Amino acid sequence: MQSSPFWDQGRQRLTFPELKKDGDYDVVVVGGGITGVTTAYLLKQAGRKVCLVEKGHVAGGETGHTSAHLSYVTDSRFSELVKNFGVEEAGLVWSGGGAAIDLIERLVTDNNLDCDFKRLPGFLVADLAPNHKSTSKETDDLQEDAKTARDAGFEATFLSSIFALHEPGVRFADQARFHPVKYVQALAKLIPGDGCDLFEQAEVSEVQDDPLTVVTNGFSLRCEKVIIATHVPLMGKAGFLNASLFQTKLYPYSSYVISAKIPHKAMTEAVYWDLKDPYDYLRIDSGETHDEAILGGEDHKTGQESDTEAAFQRLEQKLLRLLPKAKIDHRWSGQVVETNDGLPYIGEIAKNQFVATGFSGNGLTFGTLAAMMASDYVVGRTNPWSDLLAVERKKIKGGAWDYLTENLDFPYYFVRDWLVRGDRGSTRSVKRGEGKILKIDGQTVACSRDESGKLSQCSAVCTHMGCLVRWNNAEKTWDCPCHGSRFAATGEVIGGPAEEPLAKVGKARRSTGKRKS
Repeated sequence: MQSSPFWDQGRQRLTFPELKKDGDYDVVVVGGGITGVTTAYLLKQAGRKVCLVEKGHVAGGETGHTSAHLSYVTDSRFSELVKNFGVEEAGLVWSGGGAAIDLIERLVTDNNLDCDFKRLPGFLVADLAPNHKSTSKETDDLQEDAKTARDAGFEATFLSSIFALHEPGVRFADQARFHPVKYVQALAKLIPGDGCDLFEQAEVSEVQDDPLTVVTNGFSLRCEKVIIATHVPLMGKAGFLNASLFQTKLYPYSSYVISAKIPHKAMTEAVYWDLKDPYDYLRIDSGETHDEAILGGEDHKTGQESDTEAAFQRLEQKLLRLLPKAKIDHRWSGQVVETNDGLPYIGEIAKNQFVATGFSGNGLTFGTLAAMMASDYVVGRTNPWSDLLAVERKKIKGGAWDYLTENLDFPYYFVRDWLVRGDRGSTRSVKRGEGKILKIDGQTVACSRDESGKLSQCSAVCTHMGCLVRWNNAEKTWDCPCHGSRFAATGEVIGGPAEEPLAKVGKARRSTGKRKS
C-alpha cells in the first residue's frame, strides 16, 4: 500500500520555473491550488497581467489530498443553513456550489482538459456502514432534507432504499467528480504568457504596503491587488493582531482517505456521504476491468488525536465491511478548515487584499466559487455571494457559541502542554520512523529519526502562537493541537497558520547502531 494520494500514481509532475527577478503586475495570486490557479486563469481571460506564486508545486497541497467530490451539498445540512441564514441565503450557498461545478465543466470543455470529469448523482444516507438499521428519526431527517432542498428548487429525491446499502437516503442530481491534480495542472499550463507568469518554489515572506508589494524569495512583485489563495491565509499587511484574531475563526481538522480496487459494478458509480458527525464520504469510479472506491472520514481537530495510525485502520475496516473484496492500494490524509457558522470566508480582508478560506468539506467547489468572486473583485463586478460570505460578515445564530467552544482548545492545550514539558530522556530512545517530545538541557525539543537513522531536533514550540506540537505517527509530521499548523519531521511548515519553521536545535546526527524495529 502506498502512503500517498491516489492522484499521484503513475504521474510525472508538471513543473514551472522559479522566480528569478522583480516584476510588476496588475494582480499577484498566492497559492497554486484550485483557488489560486482558477483565479489566475479567470483574471488572465479578463485581460489582467497576473503573477501566480506557489511555495511548493502546483496542486501539491490540499487540492491534491482530497477525495475530489464536486458537490453543491454542503457539510452544513440545508435545514441548518435555513435556520441560521434564511431560505434565500441557504439557496444562494448551494447555488454557488452549482455554479462552481458548471464553471469547472465549462473550462474542461472549452479547453479540452483531460481530467476525468463526469457528472454523477450524490447520495446522502444515514450511515455508510453495512447492515446499519436506520432509525425513524434518521428517516424523518432524510425526508425533511429532501423536502427543504426540493422546495428551494434543487433536484432532491427521497429514496426508501439505496442500492447495495439497503438504506433510505436522498438522491441529489448533478453532482460530479474529476481528477483534481490533472485538472489544476492542465489549467495552470494556460496561465503563462501575454504578460502573465506562474512560479513554483516561490514562498511569500512579506506583503508590503505603499506600493503594494509581495516579497517572494527576496524578489519584489509590485501589484495593484493581492489574492491570498492559500489553505490558511498569510498575515499579509493585515497586521499580526488582526490576522491572528481572524485565524481564531478557522478550525483545522484532519481527515483520512483510502482508495481501493473493487470488482466491477460492486456498487453504483456515484458519490456518497452520511449523517454521522464526523461523517464518512465515499466515491465510486467505474472502470473497464475494475472499479475504484475512495473512502474518507475519521475527522478530528488537527493535533488532537494521539494515534493517527488507528484512524487509518478504522477506515480500512469500514471499507472492507462494506466491500469485502476491496484491495486497498493508497492511503493519505488532508486537512479541512471549518468556520463557526459553516460558511467560508471569502472577500477583502485589508485594502486591496482578498482572502479565501474555511471551505470545510467543499474545498473544490468553494475554491472555484472563491476564484469567481476574486475575479469579480479585481475587475469591479458585483458578485451575488460577496455579502453572504464576507470576511467581516455579521454574526449569525449559533456562530458565537461555536466560536467559543472551538477556541477553548487554545488555552487548554497551551496551559496543559507548558505544564508538562516533555519526557526526560536520551535521543537514543527515539526509534527510526518515530518522533518524541523530549526535555534536553532545559529546552522542550521535538526529536524525530528518519528511516535511515538520521536524527532531527527542533524546538517543540509552534511558531504561530506558542503551543507545543505533537507527533503524528501516521503522517510522520509535527501537528499543533491549538490552531492546526503542521510541520515536517525536520521542522519545515507544511500547513498554516504558522508561517515560520520550527527552530532548529543542535545538529542532525545519524545513528551508528543497528536498525530498531
